[in-house]
Amino acid sequence: MTSPTPLTRPARLAAGARVAVVAPSGPVPDERLQAGLDILRGWDLDPVVAPHVLDRHAGFDYLAGTDADRAADFQAAWCDPDVAAVLCARGGYGAQRMVDLLDWDAIRAAGPKVFLGFSDITALHEAFANRAGLATLHGPMVAAVDFLKNARAQEHLRATLFEPESVRTIASSEGTALVPGRARGVTLGGCVSLLAADLGTPHARASAGGGLLLIEDIGEEAYRLDRILTQLLRAGWLDGVAGIALGSWVDCGPYEGLRAVFTDRLGGLGVPVVEHFGFGHCEGALTIPFGLGAELDADAGTLTLDEPALA
Repeated sequence: MTSPTPLTRPARLAAGARVAVVAPSGPVPDERLQAGLDILRGWDLDPVVAPHVLDRHAGFDYLAGTDADRAADFQAAWCDPDVAAVLCARGGYGAQRMVDLLDWDAIRAAGPKVFLGFSDITALHEAFANRAGLATLHGPMVAAVDFLKNARAQEHLRATLFEPESVRTIASSEGTALVPGRARGVTLGGCVSLLAADLGTPHARASAGGGLLLIEDIGEEAYRLDRILTQLLRAGWLDGVAGIALGSWVDCGPYEGLRAVFTDRLGGLGVPVVEHFGFGHCEGALTIPFGLGAELDADAGTLTLDEPALA
């Protein structure tokens, strides 16, 4: 199977760049938002907060305001020519509810910008790949505890944003081969439950064929991860995948049980699989570019990008 074409990379950030902070999913604690903004200012960035970031939906307290308001914030931030990056404040739930309210023609016309988030933001990573052809960054969010408290997470993200050539090889100190070998492809992935939930929607990608799939999740017990992976297998979504990297599985139960599921569901694909790769909901999470050509070395626990994440 021919590997997917790498996506368009946005430009790296420079000192003084204006970055917009949005909340496409769950509500954002103000004190954590302010702490995250202080870090961004310390990097000599100029953060601006979208109008509805601190909202709470009147009927559903797990949403940061209404779907229409969250989408309007996102749209305005992306289409503002003075904004160089759109950074998510947090995940939670809600991106799926607003993604189809966005004007993707206008987003494409606005051109490539840095987009950063993870967890529930997986729905937007997939939309940017499939509807806009843009590479994105799966990494720590502005009001997330890991970004606020963990130096490794901060520094790897900062290097990716400002000096991406310095982190072309992404290495996990704990990465080990579940299935040994090397593979080449274009990176994609995110929260695996969100990838499964995207199946059957109008703009979902047909499969991960030819790609390097990087997946993680939180709060999903072994049987539920079994169900999610089985769904992806039954749908043919994993047919032809080139290689797989497994990130963090916080609050998903004892890892021995999870490892048995991964071996059973993914081991038969005949492709390299690396575990403990250090991205996602874990402490010190690495920033992973999606939409770039790369080589995965399961034995060495490395992902080497063909070119820097940002131009």
